[in-house]
Amino acid sequence: MIDPHRLSDPVTELEQLLRDRLGTRGRDFGVKLRRAGRRLPRYARNAGRRITSAQTKLAHPKLARLVDQAALDRDMTVLRDTLKDIDPKERRKDAVLSVLGSVVLNLILLGAVILAFLWWRGAI
Repeated sequence: MIDPHRLSDPVTELEQLLRDRLGTRGRDFGVKLRRAGRRLPRYARNAGRRITSAQTKLAHPKLARLVDQAALDRDMTVLRDTLKDIDPKERRKDAVLSVLGSVVLNLILLGAVILAFLWWRGAI
């Protein structure tokens, strides 16, 4: 059987990583994980869900026996490694470049439409 207090330190570390790397806020690990949403890969989200499920099972003495310690450690390692690989500065830079790319593409399309209209009307 797993000691519930042994689980709290790694989960606190994962909560800190979620806040630092993805900027998610919430009252507990499950809320932070849900708010991270699709910013995490599917395998990391599934690992987080299994950790949350283990937390709720560990709160109940009879259900605590059902938690597999090795699988829980694997899930924590997967989520921790995934969160450590995320670079917040790179995410911000990619978001800015994506918005700028969309704006530039729209301006090019608008220019093409204006030129086509001027050509059609015989102004060019």
